[in-house]
Amino acid sequence: MTTAQPAEPAVPRSHAGKRLRLLLIVTVLFASTLALLAWTRVWGTVDVTVSGGVAERIEVDGSIAAPAITALALAGFALAGALTIAGPVIRAVLGALEVLIGASVFLSAYLAVSDPAHASAAAVTAATGIAGRDSVASAVEASATTGWPYLALTASVIMAVAGILIVVTTTRWPGATKKYQTVRFEPVTTDASAAAREPGRAPDAVVDWDELSRGEDPTNESR
Repeated sequence: MTTAQPAEPAVPRSHAGKRLRLLLIVTVLFASTLALLAWTRVWGTVDVTVSGGVAERIEVDGSIAAPAITALALAGFALAGALTIAGPVIRAVLGALEVLIGASVFLSAYLAVSDPAHASAAAVTAATGIAGRDSVASAVEASATTGWPYLALTASVIMAVAGILIVVTTTRWPGATKKYQTVRFEPVTTDASAAAREPGRAPDAVVDWDELSRGEDPTNESR
């Protein structure tokens, strides 16, 4: 005879929603960090032939190959902060915006990888003085790509997936709680003032002064 095992208690929906919210916000921050990290590294090198047939190797940073990624990554950080206080409708809008940010990061990184000559044009011009897209393309003899642009591509996919999940699960997130407390101010009657009003009590200068300040007559026994 087998003994039935007790069922594990179900996780409350509010707790599951909080975990989901935290996970997605952390994912957005993580993807933005990856994109920003990749942007600061060397994305590749190009071998350029200058006048006289001399070849020169030039390193191309992510800030030159894909300059837009820094602004997109910072937008991701700001979006993660907005998600902590946004309501369901705004969360859906922010999720769609995160998808757009991911697509933009992907496009920037993909263009840099697919066309190294164009991505390195600013670096080539600064190093050799060669300007113009066609002139730079003809001067570049060879190019090599590091793994950092692929990290940016990975970050862009994570951004897009996180944005889709935010849109799909926005109604499962717990809402922002607002607590309101009504405060009502009432005149406070001190024990000394109450005692001074009782018949047969000796007058008190401090209590009489307080009553005069409130516009009351301390000598009026009818109170």
